[in-house]
Amino acid sequence: MKNLFSLKGINAKTIQLSKRFLFSIFFSLFSLFSFSQTKDTTKVNQLDEVLVSAIRVTSKTPVTFSNLDKKDIKFRNLGQDIPILMNYLPSVVTTSDAGNGIGYTGIRVRGSDATRVNVTINGIPYNDSESQGTYWVNMPDFASSLQSLQLQRGVGTSTNGVGAFGASLNMLTDNFANESNGEISGSAGSFNTYKKNIKFSTGLLNEHIEISGRLSTIDSQGYIDRAESNLQSYFLQTAYVGKSTLIKALVFGGHEKTYQSWNGIDPATMESNRTSNSAGMYTDELGNARFYDNETDNYTQNHYQLLWSEKINENWSSNFALHYTKGKGYYENYKYDEPVKGYGGISPTKIVKNSEGKLVPGTDLVRQKWLDNDFYGTTFSVNYKKEKWDAILGGGWNKYVGDHYGTVIWARYASQSELGDRYYDDTATKTDGNIFLKASYQLTEKFSLFGDLQYRNVHYVADGVQPTLVDETYHFFNPKAGITYTINPKNNLYFSYARANREPNRTDFEGGNAKPEKLNDYELGWRFVAEKLQFNTNLYYMGYKDQLILTGQLDDVGSPIRSNSETSYRTGLEVDVTIPVTEKFMIKPNFTLSSNKNVNLTVNAIDYGTTDIAYSPDVIVGNIFIYKPIESVYISLLQKFVGEQYMNNIESPEAKLPSYFVNDLNVAYTFTPKKIFKAIVINALVNNILDKKYVSNGYMYDVYPYYYPQAGINFLAGLTLKF
Repeated sequence: MKNLFSLKGINAKTIQLSKRFLFSIFFSLFSLFSFSQTKDTTKVNQLDEVLVSAIRVTSKTPVTFSNLDKKDIKFRNLGQDIPILMNYLPSVVTTSDAGNGIGYTGIRVRGSDATRVNVTINGIPYNDSESQGTYWVNMPDFASSLQSLQLQRGVGTSTNGVGAFGASLNMLTDNFANESNGEISGSAGSFNTYKKNIKFSTGLLNEHIEISGRLSTIDSQGYIDRAESNLQSYFLQTAYVGKSTLIKALVFGGHEKTYQSWNGIDPATMESNRTSNSAGMYTDELGNARFYDNETDNYTQNHYQLLWSEKINENWSSNFALHYTKGKGYYENYKYDEPVKGYGGISPTKIVKNSEGKLVPGTDLVRQKWLDNDFYGTTFSVNYKKEKWDAILGGGWNKYVGDHYGTVIWARYASQSELGDRYYDDTATKTDGNIFLKASYQLTEKFSLFGDLQYRNVHYVADGVQPTLVDETYHFFNPKAGITYTINPKNNLYFSYARANREPNRTDFEGGNAKPEKLNDYELGWRFVAEKLQFNTNLYYMGYKDQLILTGQLDDVGSPIRSNSETSYRTGLEVDVTIPVTEKFMIKPNFTLSSNKNVNLTVNAIDYGTTDIAYSPDVIVGNIFIYKPIESVYISLLQKFVGEQYMNNIESPEAKLPSYFVNDLNVAYTFTPKKIFKAIVINALVNNILDKKYVSNGYMYDVYPYYYPQAGINFLAGLTLKF
């Protein structure tokens, strides 16, 4: 956008400041209007839970899972992304390119990266259809519009979208409120981080209609040099509530502009300058090193959902949804002395002349790589409950249409090119349909059975993917079964088996790795729930055929390269405990001990035998101490240990990421004035209080490691006014 403004003689910085100013005015007016009609209390109706009942599980289901709801994260929801807020769940490892949890962040579960974690919002698929990844930066502050989320580890139950190969994460957006309410909040902290947020709900008007919404902005310079984030998001919901009917119409989305910080740094640079960032670096004609000020990622994503839940009678209920997502954006790069081969729009002859008329093989240029996509479809489920039976028939049909194209917006030596010419122009379509039938049957007072059958059909067509055109159809059958034994009201044991299949993503096809993957997942667990102790533990074995493992290498656009490992497995022990020591003090530890191996791995015709799978630490430990000396004061110490891991699959010493142990401190004080405000909350989060110098992620450039350093001690502090 900056270059287009410059063509018109308009300063881009002025435009950006104007946009922020206008947004701030709208922010203020919106808050005044919204809060003028609010009342004192909010009552949440759990009818909303029905919307995700088809894909969620309970303690009676033989599936390993963790729940996280609004109250669990409310005091540390100060601007960091959802993966960072999930960091303390079992088997979870999170990453942040900018080093402070804002901007590009990622999550791995049981060593499986984000492309293998199935993510849904209100039961609707969120993963990108082609890359299969989840880009949280496109939904800044989405946690402020979440009622709850459930992370199912392993294959889990059948759901919509890509297959779960390490976990599935389903999120439920805000419930409707019976009574009007509102809040305005702001936070500030290290690295010039600022968050502004307003929320409102009309409550049920005429006992049937509720309108609610949210507006948010987040700005941060990031820990890494120039790793700036400028993020805006919104959420608007209209709900109709009847005696047996719930209809929701939702519109939500976000816009992100982030300075690129995904290059990482080598070990020598990390020793001398941990915050160094080579993105945007070039040499001008005088030989001076400079940085291009618009080396940015720019993307807008808007979601539209229509959800209908109906309780037909005592035994039957149904869910139906329509959805549409529009995404469009680009990332911009300054390329120094770039070979002109491949940029046909610059010079069809592949050679250009400089100002002196001499032939040169390359030129400095600025390029934009665009993605323009549409994703739409439907999901449905019908639930039957009677006596010993609880059965669900569900499924969905979704289609993705995406355009990939590149433009050169400036070149030092250009010939025969026009503004807007595309030097590549690729298209892709993907159709994904599935149907599943799952049922629980109470066999006896102590034994219950679970079965789940899913058929999934995928058709993917893409041009421009090298070396061959993609036109593939996949038929996947995914059976699941399990048994639960209830020893007594406090104890139950479960065992389950699940089969999963999934297709390669776009980068896999480009790299020639086009084999689909297969997974057999076995889970054996024990749950104990008592007044003074809650205890969940499970043993798992996940055996893979042709697993697409991360190699540690990146392609020319920064996407992780994967390759098929013919035989591999992940096995481990997970323990998750909640201990209310006293009425005021609680401990919530969890740990995972695992072994993640490639069997008889062959790379470039060399047999490496059995090796560790990349990015899969054997030890992951989390813990939360919670202390509430009085009702209005909340203090928690959050701890995370991640064991050493390799960034490739051949266990080269250079590829080892050291272990790290990080501590965060979260405090909050809530008081209730007698007038105007329902509550005032002051909260603060001090991250990495011991100032640990650590890295959580990296990659390999051939045999050379590159790291993403994380911030030392830093803080965020917030104020929330509730009406």
